[in-house]
Amino acid sequence: MGKQNNSQNLIEIQNLKKYFPVKSGFKTSQVKAVDDVSLYIKKGETLGLVGESGCGKTTLGRTIIRLHEPSAGKIIYDGQDITKVDMHPFRRKMQIIFQDPYASLDPRMTVGDIIGEPLDIHKMFNNKKDRQDKIYSLLETVGLNTEHANRFPHEFSGGQRQRIGIARALAVDPEFIVCDEPVSALDVSIQAQIVNMLEDLQAEKGFTYLFIAHDLSIVKHISNRIGVMYLGHLVELTESKELYNNPLHPYTQTLLSAIPIADPKSSRSRQRIILNGDIPSPLNPPSGCPFRTRCPHATEQCAQVMPELKEYAPGHFAACHNIK
Repeated sequence: MGKQNNSQNLIEIQNLKKYFPVKSGFKTSQVKAVDDVSLYIKKGETLGLVGESGCGKTTLGRTIIRLHEPSAGKIIYDGQDITKVDMHPFRRKMQIIFQDPYASLDPRMTVGDIIGEPLDIHKMFNNKKDRQDKIYSLLETVGLNTEHANRFPHEFSGGQRQRIGIARALAVDPEFIVCDEPVSALDVSIQAQIVNMLEDLQAEKGFTYLFIAHDLSIVKHISNRIGVMYLGHLVELTESKELYNNPLHPYTQTLLSAIPIADPKSSRSRQRIILNGDIPSPLNPPSGCPFRTRCPHATEQCAQVMPELKEYAPGHFAACHNIK
């Protein structure tokens, strides 16, 4: 879908799958966390990824940079197939900002050692002073002070810890960064600071982001294009404004109807779409369309045939049998 074989794409994934085996007695089942996802990310853009908890967003992000090994499919980075190659040369180019700023930092290491560890792994500096200057520069880049280098993670607030995690990701001068819900554990006022900082860094250094989040208003603010995931599948993908103005998939329409509106009159007049039932288990997904068990428009065709991700307007892709 929407595959663009040109030099503008930094990331391209083709029919990517990630299944996790689950043993129950003598029986082994598979959790289909990511199931046949294809998309591309252009150089210098931010692709937002949204969906309910458990839909496979984080697994997709981690599989793209091969923290999880893919079960099937291809990962192409800047024209090169990296699905099965040694990843060490690519680790400098591909980094991740983790969701939990409390769990992702080693409590026994100082901030300077945490940020300096990637520099040591990739042997970027032989001179101790140059290494220290780089660490100080990274701390200042993310809005911290040089004296913070000698402190430990427990001495910082959640927002400051996330800044440390961002500094660690920036240490090796990457090109592509997976932002795995980088603001979901933070207060709203701190969220804005972190998002603005990520945007400033992108403008300055030309980073390419995969921005994973629950908050649709944040995703709209930071993303050029947005992908919507449901039960391991990509169900819609288009430009940010287009998704909000003209959502095609019924699941996307449901998500957008839940966004709070500050204006009380508009909020009262807007129709909220309520879904029936819970998300099906990825251990035993429904036949055909994965959304059909909760979709108000489901037909017999939906139960039998998996809808393809089709282009209904230039750059606007959706996977639904009922879109005219």
